Amino acid sequence: MNYEIIIQALWLVLPAYIANASALLVGGGTPIDFGKNWKDGKRILGDGKTWRGLVSGAVVGMIGGFGLSIVAIYANNSDFVFLGLSDFGRFPLMIPVIGSICFGALFGDVIESFFKRRAGIDRGGNWIPFDQIDFILGVLLFSFLMAGLLQLIGVTSDNWFFEVFTLWHILVLIVLTPFFHLFSNYVNTKMRAKKTSK
Repeated sequence: MNYEIIIQALWLVLPAYIANASALLVGGGTPIDFGKNWKDGKRILGDGKTWRGLVSGAVVGMIGGFGLSIVAIYANNSDFVFLGLSDFGRFPLMIPVIGSICFGALFGDVIESFFKRRAGIDRGGNWIPFDQIDFILGVLLFSFLMAGLLQLIGVTSDNWFFEVFTLWHILVLIVLTPFFHLFSNYVNTKMRAKKTSK
C-alpha cells in the first residue's frame, strides 16, 4: 500500500470530518429525541444530538465537500494528478454523493448514541471502539446505498462507491479514524479545561 491510498481515503471522508466537527461547534437547541426516554427509562439519544447540529453540520460538510470537488478537478488537471483525488462525481452528481457522506457520518453518530444510552453510558463517556468508528461506518453505508440508488435509477451507469472505495481505502479509514478521534477528543478536553480555568 502506498501513501496515495491514504491520501485518497482521507480525502473521500473529509466532508464527513467537516460535518462531524461542525455539528459539535454549532449544535445545541432542540434534541433530536425531544427529551424523550426509551421504554427502558433511559434517554433515546441525549441532549448532545440536536436538530441544529444535524442539519447545520451536514450543510457545512456539504459546502466543504463541494469545495473539495472543485479542488480535485483542478488537481487532476495539474501536476498533482498522480494523487488520484476524487471529485465526488462532479456537478450535479456530487450533491447526492457528498450529501450521503455527510448525513451518513452524522446518522452513524446518532445511531451509535442510541445504543450507547442502552448500554448505560452517559454522554461524553467512552465506548471503545464504537465512539471511534461509528461515523465512518455511517459514511460507508450511506454512500454505498446512495451510489446503488443512483445506478439503479439510471443516473449513473457505474457504481460510484465501487469506483472510489477499494478494500484498502476502507481498511485505512477504519484503522486511522480512531486515532483522529482520540486526538480531537484530547484537544477538545484541553480547550475546555483552559476555558474553565480562566
